Amino acid sequence: MVFTGFNIMQIEKMELVYPAHSKHNFYFRQHISKYVLEQGYVPLNPFMIFEYFMLDTVDRDLIRNANNNLVRRADQLWVFGEISDGVLAEIKLAKELEKPIRYFLIIKSREISEISENEVQFDGGLSIEDLV
Repeated sequence: MVFTGFNIMQIEKMELVYPAHSKHNFYFRQHISKYVLEQGYVPLNPFMIFEYFMLDTVDRDLIRNANNNLVRRADQLWVFGEISDGVLAEIKLAKELEKPIRYFLIIKSREISEISENEVQFDGGLSIEDLV
């Protein structure tokens, strides 16, 4: 089959976004990737690439290392939903690498709305002071 109407020279460069989100939003991962793509960016969604820690068949530290490499390669880091300890580590890495970071609220598993860093919610006893 020959594809017509596609010119490789017409490909627009799109920035890469690492969408950081906790395992609590695992089932929302496709919606998050769809949202990033609709905003004109390419999502490097770890839960789409590695599923849920490769069904726990791969050491979690190996997956975390791979995720950190995705953060390094991404142009931006976007945070969706509550911040867990794993997401906090990804935020700190992105800050160290001076990557732009944006924050989003997931509303009733249907809507996504951008919020400020001061409006983020935390999981498991973490707080805004942990972001510093």
